Amino acid sequence: MKYFHLIWAALFRRKTRTVFTLISIIAAFLLFGLLNAVRVAFTSGSETLSGNERLVVASRFSIMTGLPQSLQARIAAIPGVQGVGHENWFGGVYQDPKNFVFSFAVDQAYLDVSPDIVLTPEQRKAFVDTRDGALVGEALAARFHWKVGDKIPLQSQIFPQKSGDKTWPFEIVGIFRTTKDAPDGRDQMFFLNWKYFDEANMYSQHSVGWYVVKVADPKDADKVANAIDALSANSDHETKTQTANAFNASFAKQIGNIGLIVEAIMAAVFFTLILLTGNTMAQAVRERIPELAVLKTLGFSNRSVLALVLAEATVLLLLGGVIGMAIASVLAPALTKGSGGMIRLPPIGVGNWIEGLVLMIVIGVVVGVLPALRGMRLKIVDALAGR
Repeated sequence: MKYFHLIWAALFRRKTRTVFTLISIIAAFLLFGLLNAVRVAFTSGSETLSGNERLVVASRFSIMTGLPQSLQARIAAIPGVQGVGHENWFGGVYQDPKNFVFSFAVDQAYLDVSPDIVLTPEQRKAFVDTRDGALVGEALAARFHWKVGDKIPLQSQIFPQKSGDKTWPFEIVGIFRTTKDAPDGRDQMFFLNWKYFDEANMYSQHSVGWYVVKVADPKDADKVANAIDALSANSDHETKTQTANAFNASFAKQIGNIGLIVEAIMAAVFFTLILLTGNTMAQAVRERIPELAVLKTLGFSNRSVLALVLAEATVLLLLGGVIGMAIASVLAPALTKGSGGMIRLPPIGVGNWIEGLVLMIVIGVVVGVLPALRGMRLKIVDALAGR
């Protein structure tokens, strides 16, 4: 560290170039932090069934493939099953295509197996009694300034009505709260009556999207799951029972392999960063050849010159990378809060920081090694002579 002042002075020898390079590094690691949070948000989810109170039963082939409604009673009859509800993806938009609403058609039993949804008895009765009734999460209601009694039109590009009209009218009969242990985004959901959906949509086949099963004893989750899947073994509607987290992750993957997409973007960003910072370091060393020769004349060894140049590249990456990761750490929760819950990014954790710091050091060494080797092999006479 006694030569840190030399490293710092060399870094800011050309202030404008260094500042622009730092901005590029900050942007790269800001993207790294945020994209890593997106990847974790979409791909995390426990596959272990044991200890889970709620299970999701979906088609083994695709979550977009429906299951027969008759399966509900058979699942309910399995020992250890406390309750069974079902839901279908509706996927509506409100007024503008940008106003996407996470909407699902659910039956009454779904509310029984969803203790994280808090409703008053009056709201629950109104939902059951009102054909076009809808239940809306608090955050979603606040987002669009909805209140109980409002008539809400939602457009569905997937499920038009039998008349061909893509606009479905709904009446808000309840605004529900969620418990503290509810999954992220639960208070952003819109629930409509499954009977209304099944009777009115053009593609009605009296099938459900997936079943949500409440297990009496979480310790028996594996046994219950195996019994459920055995009901449809070797049929045209084989099922796969999994945890809610694992199901949500598989649901998100329907739009693509999020993890692979994020990794490809990050690889492109860091490849560009290596080219940029590598060029910066090469140019910086080229300009300082006489200075490096003077250092050798004063007694600096070849290894010392090598270490100085490598340290310069590493400090440059660490300085920009730490700033970028710090901004991402502040920005991730701010995006979650500012979106009203529509964007749910996990905090930038210790693991992400460690991964980021390792990347900073590795990239610093990669971009600095060739200029450092050139400085180490420098001959004093040739350098001072300008050769």
